[in-house]
Amino acid sequence: MEITLSALHGRWTTVVIRELLRGDRSYSELRTALPTLSDKVLSDRLAQLAETGVVERDRRPGWPPRVRYALTPRGHRLGPVLQALWDWGAEAPARGSGAGSGHETSPVH
Repeated sequence: MEITLSALHGRWTTVVIRELLRGDRSYSELRTALPTLSDKVLSDRLAQLAETGVVERDRRPGWPPRVRYALTPRGHRLGPVLQALWDWGAEAPARGSGAGSGHETSPVH
């Protein structure tokens, strides 16, 4: 469990994985899908995920260089893990109100 949590550490890591669960993406496609992330944070998260074997970086020759990011088979196995975390959070009472979170849709699927 600690290894999994270590791979998911850092703010925004799970949303980057969520985007890649929808299919491989270029850096610019990820920037468009995640406009609140700075370039530094997105670059750091992608590097961290590549280092842990969750994401693979495919660089194609040419100018400008074309780079695609995709989940590895190990990364795809995080889909149900993230879904379970989302489901658990959606069922938790809202802070201070005792009511549900009000989320209707899943961010993973």
